[in-house]
Amino acid sequence: MSKYAYPSFAPQHGYMSESIQQKFITSAIEKNLLPSDAHRMRQIVSLTASNDEAKPIQFWQLYSVLGQDRIVRIVTNFYERVFNDEEWFRSVFIRVGPMDHHIRTQASMWLDVMGGGFAYHGGEFRLNFHHTHNAMDLMNEKGAAHWAKLMVETLDDSAVHMTADPRVRTSLNTFLAYFFDKYATEFSFKYDSAFGDTNPAVIRKINFRNMTSDAIEALTETELREALVGRGVDLSESRGKKQLVSKALTM
Repeated sequence: MSKYAYPSFAPQHGYMSESIQQKFITSAIEKNLLPSDAHRMRQIVSLTASNDEAKPIQFWQLYSVLGQDRIVRIVTNFYERVFNDEEWFRSVFIRVGPMDHHIRTQASMWLDVMGGGFAYHGGEFRLNFHHTHNAMDLMNEKGAAHWAKLMVETLDDSAVHMTADPRVRTSLNTFLAYFFDKYATEFSFKYDSAFGDTNPAVIRKINFRNMTSDAIEALTETELREALVGRGVDLSESRGKKQLVSKALTM
C-alpha cells in the first residue's frame, strides 16, 4: 500500500502551466529523458503526482503535493536572502519593488506553473518582459550564478516545507534547471547546473504482445533495443531497426 494519497491539494492548469509542460516534455524527449509518446502518457501529463515513489514528480504536479502555503514559504525564504544580500545584487530587486512585491509575483509564477491554477496574470509574456526589462542586469553569468547560489541555500533550508516525499526536492531542482537552461540560451550566458539531482529519465515499459505490428514498427530503434534488452534478448548480432522489429514481432 502506498504511503502517499495525492492529490493533497486539488490542482488545475493556469495561464502558463500547460504551455510550459508541453515545452518541457518536447525538450525532455529530445534529450531522451522522456519517451517519445510522453505527451500522451497519463502519469506524465497529469497535474497530480503519482503515489508510486518509483515514479518522479513532474514540476507541474508539485502543487498537488505542496499546496500554496508551502510554496509561498519557500519563495519567502529566498527573497529574505535576496534583500539581505550584497548591494550589487539586491539593488536590482529593490529598484523593481519591495520584498512583498517580489514574493507575491514569484510565488504566483511558481503556483501557476506547478498546477496551482490561474495565479500569474500575463503568463509567459509577463515573465519574458520582466527578464528583458526589470532583471536584465542579472541575466548574465555572474547574476545567474549568484541567484542560483541563494536558491540552493533556500532549498537546503526549506526541507520542512517539502513534506517527507524525497521526490519533491528533485522535482524543484528539475523546475529550476529547466528555466535556467532556457534563460542561458535566451540571454547567451554560461550556466553550469547548480541545483542538484534532477528527475531521472522515464523509460516506457513496452509490452510487444499488446501491440500491433504497425505500432512496433513505429517505435524508435532506441526504444526497440531497450525493450528487447530488458527482456533478456541477445542483440549482439542484430544490425539495424529491421532486425530489431523482426525480433520484437516474435515476442
